[in-house]
Order: sequence, then structure tokens, then C-alpha cells
Amino acid sequence: MIREPAVAGAFYESNVKYLRESIEDCFKHRLGPKELPKLSRINKEKQVNAIMVPHAGYVYSGPTAAHAYSKLVKDGYPETFVILCPNHTGYGADVSVYNEGSWVVPNGVCDVDNELADEIIKNSNFAKADFNAHLKEHSCEVQLPFLKYFDSNFKIVPICMMDQSVETSIDLANSIYESSQNIGRKITLIDSTDLSHFKSQEKTIEHDNLVFNEVFNANTEGLYQVVKKEQITICGYGPTMVSMEFSKKLGQKNFELLQHTTSGDITLDYASVVGYGSGIWY
Repeated sequence: MIREPAVAGAFYESNVKYLRESIEDCFKHRLGPKELPKLSRINKEKQVNAIMVPHAGYVYSGPTAAHAYSKLVKDGYPETFVILCPNHTGYGADVSVYNEGSWVVPNGVCDVDNELADEIIKNSNFAKADFNAHLKEHSCEVQLPFLKYFDSNFKIVPICMMDQSVETSIDLANSIYESSQNIGRKITLIDSTDLSHFKSQEKTIEHDNLVFNEVFNANTEGLYQVVKKEQITICGYGPTMVSMEFSKKLGQKNFELLQHTTSGDITLDYASVVGYGSGIWY
């Protein structure tokens, strides 16, 4: 099945030339890493095992996302990216794995790693083969133009999480780890999440820092509890917990926060903002 772009022309440019320029602008932006990285093609053990990136429109969160992509690009690409995102549409299974075909974006086509996808489904108690959750979901799609800008030699496994419980997140992390080991696949996880939504700048920073504290401590249960207790409106805490647990399985649970911004840093309207974080697990 070919998945056509759902948000090209809305979240990012649909014209290839303008898309490339906008991605370059994200890296060179005052809130970005201020340089365009070069892809490492050295055959070495990868240091980055997962990244956290936001998924708003590029004009708002692209410069923040560019920080994690800069580290990823310099470290080198794996064979497959497992892209974890929350479910914003309400369609599909509790954990929906897009397990065949390809995804089209203006600057290229991303083939699905069907072998790894099917292995993840087989080894998970919750993951199901499902396309419906992905058809209109933006939070995986917006990562692909960034990835395609630097190279085309990779595959993807998109996973959309409606169920973001601790139990499901641990199960999914274990399945991803075991599946990649079983078939000898080199992978990197992409945790697609925005942070606090529609609070003041001050409250957003406060809530986001509560999230980061648990991520720094690799405390999956603690992250879930603080999100629920403080009613933090992070949309992708499930993908974040999966990335935390996957990193633990690798014995590489360190998290480096590279950039933390809000939409207010772009619009200069700080009354009601969305938080964006960019970081790496290594």
C-alpha cells in the first residue's frame, strides 16, 4: 500500500525546492543548530539509539527538531528508523503498525521494512497491523522530509500509539528490541512528540521540565505518573516511554536535551503556547 502525504502544504512545503530551502532554514535558524550537518558514512557503532523530536509545522518546531537531526546525521543512519507517534485522529488500533508498502513525501519515497514490522507485531501483545491510524496522522509524516533530505538509503516502521500506558510502552519497547535482534537489523527510534499544549509560557516550561526530569532519570513509571498527576498535556508520552525502555535494553539510557522552545519563541505570543523538545538517547 502506498501512503500519500496528508499534510504537505500545511505542516511543511509541498514544493520540493521550497521544502529543501525550508529544511535548510530550520538548521540555520536562530533557534536551530545554526549549521547544516553532513551525513556520516563511516561504518562504525552508532552512538545515538533514539531521538526526541517535535511534530508541529516546520515554521514553529522545525528549528528545534533540527538539533536532534543534526546529531543523528553526524552519527550516521541505521538500516531502519522505527518512528513512534501518538494517535491524534482516533482511528485505528490501540497500537497500529504500518507493515507494508511505502510512504510518499515531496522529496522522496520511504519504503516500509515489512520484515521488521511483522516481527514487531509477532512479538508484541498489543501491536497490530493497521493502516487506518496512519492515513491522516501527521506526527510520523512530518519526520520523513528531514530524513530524506540527507539520504534515501533507509527503511521505516511507522507505529502509531493510541494506547500510551506503561504496560503497552514496555511491551512495545521489548518487542522492538527483540525483533531487531532476531533479524539482525540496525535501527534507531524516533520519538515524535510535542510537549505541553496551550498553557502560558511559564506554565509550559514548568510542566515540560517535570517531563524532562523523569526522562533524565530514565524513570518510565515516574514519567507516566507526573503526566497524569499534573495533567501535563504532552501528546506523545507513550513514544517517549518506549524510547526510554528501548534505551535501557541497550544499556544506553542517557538522555541529552539539545533544545527546548515553545511556539511563543516564534510568534512572540506567550499567552498560550506549545512546548517543543529535541534530544537524543545514547
